[in-house]
Parts: sequence; C-alpha cells; structure tokens
Amino acid sequence: MSVDALVTPALLVDADALAHNLAVMAQALPGARMRPHVKAHKCTELARQQLAAGHAGFTCATVREVEGMAAAGLGDDLLLANEVVAPVVARLGAVAASGARVTVAVDSEATIDAAVAGGVREVVIDVNVGLPRCGCPPSEAGRLAAYARSRGLRVRGVMGYEGHVVGIEARGVRAELVEGCMQLLLHAAADVDGDDGLVSAGGTGTYDLNTWATEIQAGSYALMDTAYGKLGLPFRQALTVLATVVSVSDGWVVADCGLKAFGMDHGNPTVPGGTVWFCSDEHLTFAPDAAGPMRVGDRVRVVPAHVDPTVAYHERMHLVEGDAVIETWPVDLRNW
Repeated sequence: MSVDALVTPALLVDADALAHNLAVMAQALPGARMRPHVKAHKCTELARQQLAAGHAGFTCATVREVEGMAAAGLGDDLLLANEVVAPVVARLGAVAASGARVTVAVDSEATIDAAVAGGVREVVIDVNVGLPRCGCPPSEAGRLAAYARSRGLRVRGVMGYEGHVVGIEARGVRAELVEGCMQLLLHAAADVDGDDGLVSAGGTGTYDLNTWATEIQAGSYALMDTAYGKLGLPFRQALTVLATVVSVSDGWVVADCGLKAFGMDHGNPTVPGGTVWFCSDEHLTFAPDAAGPMRVGDRVRVVPAHVDPTVAYHERMHLVEGDAVIETWPVDLRNW
C-alpha cells in the first residue's frame, strides 16, 4: 500500500538506506567483531536482517529484549549489558534454561549473587570507563571475577561503555578519549582473564575508532538519527516519522506528531526544508522555510534526534521504498 494510507504518526524505514547501513557495518566489523544492540530498534525482524548480514550475537538492554530475541529464535548469544537483580533476574535464568545462551553484566557481589540465584551461568564484569552509570572501578574487576568464579559462574570477559564519548563531534577528540577509556578496560581485562577473552564496548559513534575491544555494541547505525548524523559517519538516515499537517497559519505549520512520538533528550526533531519551533504532546510546530506553501492534509517526514526512544514509542515500523510500504514489522521488544 501507499504511505498515504497510514495513520499518522507512523515510523517509516527506508529500505535502501537500511540495506546500505547493514552492509557498511558488516564490511567494517564482520562476524563476531560486531554485537548489534537491539535497544536501538526493538524489532526482531530487523534483528534478522542483522543476522543475515553476519552478526549472530546480540546486545540487549532489558530482560524483555532477551526474552523476545530468544523466543524469535535469535538466542544463540545474547548479552544483557545491564545489571539486574531479583525478581527479574529469574526470567533470565528461565530463558537460559530454554536453550538460549544468556550472559549478564555484573559490577558487584550483589549482582553476582543475583545471577547465581536467578539461574544465569555466564557473566561479564562491567567496568566503569568514565561514564557515571553502571560498572565497577577498574581496580575491582579482578576481585569480582574471582568472586564470580567462586560462586560457580563462567566469566566471559569484561565490558565497558564509553557512552560519554560516542557523540562528541570532533573526531580527533573522540578518538583520544576512546583510547583513554579502553586503556582502563584493557587493564581490567588483564586482571579478569576472561574465559572467552571478551572485551565488549563501543557504539555507533566509535565503531571505527575503538580498535581495542574484541566486539562493538553499536545499535543506532541501522536506522540513524540527527545526533549521530552530525558525526560524518558513512550511515544513511533510514528512520523518519510520517506526520500529517493539521493546521496552517501565517508563518507556521502544525503536524500531528509531538513529544509522544519522538525521543527528545537530544533536542527537537528535524523537518527537511523547515525550522522546528517546538513540540507539544501531540503537535509539531515548524516554519516551512524552503519547503514551500503547505496545506492541511499534506504529509511530512520528520527526522528524529534520538532513534532509540523514538522507536520505543511506536508499536510498528513500516519498511518503505519511496511511497510504497513493502513490509510492516512489529516493534515487538518494547516495554519491560
């Protein structure tokens, strides 16, 4: 069907841009060098496309994502790159018991004990490399690995996310800071002496700069957004939100997509040929600028600033070629 038949706001994924992005990443980081992060798209059908590109291991952010990936037959090697405790950790144990391979990040004796109690048998030691979020101090990694092994767990290696670095626009600064982060992680990895030698790190903004990690956890590259679009990466903008013009005034236009359709933590979305003024709950107000005169009922494709939360607001995404919808995929890994 045509995109004109879709109820707006609606997620559109340009099929050619998606295929380009998957191919570029597969060439840059083939096979096990890349562990795509499904939090960026929360869609098992898109994950199948990543598997077809040669990436069989996946990173997850929530237990729900682990469960959904395993249920979809994509559970050969799932890393939950977050700490979890009771009662939810028992759900991970159930997924592992069903035959999927599940690894969970731990950064304390408490999270190690939770993994044991929940039935998880493989872990990575999460190390703080500068982002003030989860992760143990690098000096504690070896001790925690020894404790995990004493509790009967298999320690696959370490992970550390340079999330405070991945979006820095100056490439030279980004590269320098990544190296500093990874030196911390490599020291921790030596102390941990992981059974699989995993050094898991990175994101879309550092996928080609982080040469120290054994695997990169990039996610946004598949769909992209304006935040990463500023970095000059070789990935194309695949994701837009289709909206309908519902009001036209002297100097501005209003479309039916707003705060409940976009992740706003990286700023306003973008209207090509227009200037966004602000978002309300269900409205986007913009000046048309070079877009020319607009009428009520016109359709606009709006580019999100942050792909991950934008996708999570929607129940489905539509794969399109031009104005033709060729497939509709459920965003089936939403919620918790």
